[in-house]
Parts: sequence; structure tokens; C-alpha cells
Amino acid sequence: MTGAGSGIGRALAIELASCGARLALSDIDEAGLATTIAQCGGIEARGYKLNVADREAVLSHAAEVERDFGAVHFVFNNAGATLVGTFEHSTLEEIEWQLGINLWGVIHGSKAFLPLMLDQREGCLVNISSIFGLLGYPTQSAYNISKFGVRGLTECLWSELKGSGVRAVCVHPGGIRTNIERAGRRVKLANQLEVEFAAKAEKMLVTPPEQCAKDILRGIEAGKQRILTGYRSRTVHWISRLFPNSYPSLFKYLN
Repeated sequence: MTGAGSGIGRALAIELASCGARLALSDIDEAGLATTIAQCGGIEARGYKLNVADREAVLSHAAEVERDFGAVHFVFNNAGATLVGTFEHSTLEEIEWQLGINLWGVIHGSKAFLPLMLDQREGCLVNISSIFGLLGYPTQSAYNISKFGVRGLTECLWSELKGSGVRAVCVHPGGIRTNIERAGRRVKLANQLEVEFAAKAEKMLVTPPEQCAKDILRGIEAGKQRILTGYRSRTVHWISRLFPNSYPSLFKYLN
């Protein structure tokens, strides 16, 4: 599991530990990762420092996990960060930073671990998208690109993996109360527009990550391909389906 040092990743790790799972947990934040492991109740949980944007590091990590555990049954591509900024105000370097974590991190994790699962003919890739992978939201252009990309990859895998014994799950969390906004970045050219929309987004972060983790694991157990969890997730899902061309005019009702 990537991004296990805080938020949804930590909550998932603790919930899985309570079920007796053996855990390979990774994060770029070693201190946060150590705290997560300490909260897993003595179950076998190994920590790995990992930058998911680094292709070779993720490929090497997959080999480490196979060596340490012998098999891989569930991969949670969870690591993520946010970048607040309109497309106009975002530099290419800032967009690349965002996509390196949120999109390439999922691509790297999926590419690294999928061969192991296919060889086993059993496994599950759980890719964390967002409600912003369902609709475009102002000042979240790079984040939208990344989360729509995660959704597109995962939905493609629904068909490609059919009959292989391996499945893919796409998770769309709504407003989960994590540190993603505080730990994220605001573009250097941000102005009052970014400030206003960031404040609105902050108000949506109300669902405890523990509830999100429970929803994800229940959804996986129920065989769902798409899991909606958290504040406004179902509202956003239906707005994007029922009003695909006019939903921007409804943003004021989402907070």
C-alpha cells in the first residue's frame, strides 16, 4: 500500500491489520509510516520508504515485497497530493509534480505489481481516484487530470483483466478529513481565485478516514468495481451523470 503514512492509507492499514492481514506499507514520509506501523497492533507490517513518482524505485519495491512476502494479493495505489491552481496559473513543472505522484504513481504501482498477480491468477488492484475524477472543478486542473487518468486506467482494466483472476477497483473518495490540503501545494502564481476555491474545498473535508477505509474494504468484499465514499461522493456521481454538460453551474450547491 502506498501513502500509508497518513490519512486514508493509515486508516486502511489499521483496518486491514485488525483483519489479520500481513502488510507491506510504503510512504515517502518515514516518520508517518512508523506511526502507522505502531498503530497496527503488532501484526506483521513492514515499512518501505518510497517515492511513487520514481519508476525504478517502484519496480524495485515490487521485487522487495515479493521477496519479503512471497505473494501479493491486494495493491492499494493510494499515495496522493493536491495542487491548487487554475490551469492558467499552473506552470508545466507544477503540473508535472502533481501528475508524477497522483497519476504516474498509480501507473507505476499497477505496472510493477500486476505481473505478480497475473502469475498467481489472483489479486486485486485498488486505485484511489477522487470525486474530482468524476467532474472537473475550478482551480483543480492538474488534480482533475490525474484523477480522471486513474479512473480511465482502472475502467480499462475492468475489461482487460476479465477472466484473469485479477480485478481492478476504482475508488472515488469525497470530502475525507485528511491532511491532503494542508500537505499539498498552491501554485506560485495563485491569486484570490485560488484562495476562495481552496476555502470551499477545505469545508468539504468532513468524513473521517476510518469511515472511508471501512467503505473501501466493504466494497471490495462485495465485489464492487467502483466505490463511492465520503462527503458528497454520491451527489457528485449523480450530478456528473445527469448533468454532464451543465454541472459547473451547480458547484455552489456542493459545499
